[in-house]
Amino acid sequence: MQRRLDDMAGWVLLTGAVVLHRMVASRAARERWQGRRNAALRGAYRRGVLVPELAARLCLSEGWVRQVLNGRKPAEPPEVGEAA
Repeated sequence: MQRRLDDMAGWVLLTGAVVLHRMVASRAARERWQGRRNAALRGAYRRGVLVPELAARLCLSEGWVRQVLNGRKPAEPPEVGEAA
């Protein structure tokens, strides 16, 4: 029963990380939201969600996700407007 609750909590945290990832806006707000997103990402990982699944749902590389999980601050991927 506990394993199933941890799995469900992990998926809820992952969904929260995805929502936060997509809601970032201004520079100050972006840093606050990214901190929350990264915390949710770490929580999902601690509850058993694997790195490939985290990376796939966030549309980021596995290396980037591993940097977040290890406590490093990776460079954020360029936004759509900046890439053009």
